[in-house]
Amino acid sequence: MVPSLLFEIMLIGLLGIGSQWVAWRYRMPAIVVMSITGLLAGPIFGFLNPEEDFGSLYSPIISVAVAIILFEGSLNLSFKELRGLGKPVFRISTVGAFIAWILGSLTAHYIAGLSWAVAFVIGGLFIVTGPTVIMPLLRQSKLKARPAKILKWEGIIVDPIGALLAVFAFEIITFLTGSEPDVAQLLLFFAASIFAAIFGWACGRGIGWMFETGHIPEFLKSPAVVIVVIMCFTVADEIVHETGLLSVTAMGITLANMGISSISDMRHFKENISILLISTIFIMLTASLQLETLLHIFSPNIIGYVLLMMFLVRPLSIFLSTIGTSLTFNEKALVGWIAPRGIVALTVSGYFAGVLSEQGYEDAQILTTLTFGLVFFTVVAHGFSIGWLSKKLHLSMEGRPGAMIVGANRFTVELAKSLSKADFPVIIVDSSWEKLRPVREAGINFYHGNILSEQTEYNLDTIPYEYLLAATDDHAFNSLVCTTFMPEYGRTNVFKISPFDQFSGDSVNVVSRVGGRILFDKKFTMEDLLDKLDHHYVFRQTTLTSQYNYKQYLADKDDATVFLYLIKPSGQLKFYSEEMRTVPAVGDRIVSLTPPNKEKAKIQAKLETQRNGQSKENR
Repeated sequence: MVPSLLFEIMLIGLLGIGSQWVAWRYRMPAIVVMSITGLLAGPIFGFLNPEEDFGSLYSPIISVAVAIILFEGSLNLSFKELRGLGKPVFRISTVGAFIAWILGSLTAHYIAGLSWAVAFVIGGLFIVTGPTVIMPLLRQSKLKARPAKILKWEGIIVDPIGALLAVFAFEIITFLTGSEPDVAQLLLFFAASIFAAIFGWACGRGIGWMFETGHIPEFLKSPAVVIVVIMCFTVADEIVHETGLLSVTAMGITLANMGISSISDMRHFKENISILLISTIFIMLTASLQLETLLHIFSPNIIGYVLLMMFLVRPLSIFLSTIGTSLTFNEKALVGWIAPRGIVALTVSGYFAGVLSEQGYEDAQILTTLTFGLVFFTVVAHGFSIGWLSKKLHLSMEGRPGAMIVGANRFTVELAKSLSKADFPVIIVDSSWEKLRPVREAGINFYHGNILSEQTEYNLDTIPYEYLLAATDDHAFNSLVCTTFMPEYGRTNVFKISPFDQFSGDSVNVVSRVGGRILFDKKFTMEDLLDKLDHHYVFRQTTLTSQYNYKQYLADKDDATVFLYLIKPSGQLKFYSEEMRTVPAVGDRIVSLTPPNKEKAKIQAKLETQRNGQSKENR
């Protein structure tokens, strides 16, 4: 056991973030790594038992964390995303959820051996997926936009619906089996659910109005939203258990569709908080399980139940609910397979296990085991299969890391051509149709619009592009673009052309430090690059070998050569920059913009040969 509660909090955070890093470093599903880490630290080796150590604080901490995570997810649910997807998302979230509830309840009764009452409670709960498990999978898999949006919307919207279905089933059971059925209690549940939705909408509208009118200063906006989220969840949850999830979801969706500029600024802060909470909560939940629970998971009835839920109930509910929609068979197959259960299922099932046991349902004691079995098997199976399956179904953008170039000019057109020849996806974005004319003539993929506009966010698919190059003639705009996209692409993948030609003194320090890294070299501005093309500089690719290493390559190069990017044998793309630390090795291919010395020599040699041939004929 750990020496103190403070040490345990530190260890939980370290294990959570460490698991995220390991998953990123070795390209593994983060939720799988976190689950295994929690199991090793908790029931297997006995280092942690957060539920026992935190005592009465354990459940409130989990509940508040789930509320913030669900709010952060719903903050991304703009209705503009639903263009062409509104019908399938609505069908899956309503008809599909109902079908999954009924089929899941039947499976729980006949396969897992639960009583009808407990089966219908747990059947409602198990329709949830949720942002805690869906978001890490989407970050990992790089799905195409349509299936990714469907899974995201379903995960966030069905989360509170599943919890409410479980509560609804419990209330119905209590009403039907009670010695004196109380209709008022049942009506209270429906009234509380309606109140939770309205209260969440009111909280969203209220905090949004305060932002727009300047009643909250910038430095207090993020803290104020967090506190209001906790208040929104707590007030609704105190009236009827689990309605708080519905309330925070309504609040997030309301704010997401109010068009408030500061909401997008806060979204990155919320994402960071969400990642931290997901990491720590997964460790806490899995570390709190008992060893007996793990061993019981492998009993035939639980394994049979889990397999039917994964291979029959989920696919059937998706295929039946999406009949007549625009979804293709491949999209239905992928969405019908991906349904990992997560934190909401674990926490709410623990609550109902206690409540139902108190009501005299002895079979409710296996709910925790059943829930974790479904959570663990779906997390592992879907975490490891989503990438492979999405590729097989041609729904993945996985491939070579592409580049999105902002700014159309002669240099970016030539750079895009060289990237395309090397089989890297590339797109040029510009708001000028005239500047895009040579891009269109060259057959390069392009987008006509302002990269910073809201419309671009919904119309331009950025998934295939891991690098962003800001290469317009407006250096301030380049810096702004890099600053905007840095949270999405990462600091090491955002570049801008050197601004050192138009600024001096303090101004150059401001522009150079704001936004991304300097592309290529700070001495090569856009004017220099265009000038080199005017002087017939060429894009040349050179492969390093054991006979011709990097030192020899540098020695042969002219001082005016611009090193553009290198391609690793693995297919990894790396752009040269001021902060580049990678030393090219044997097998690397270096692409550079070089003086046409070789070409001139070849032309001169050809002319010389022609002259010699003509002189011989004259003789």
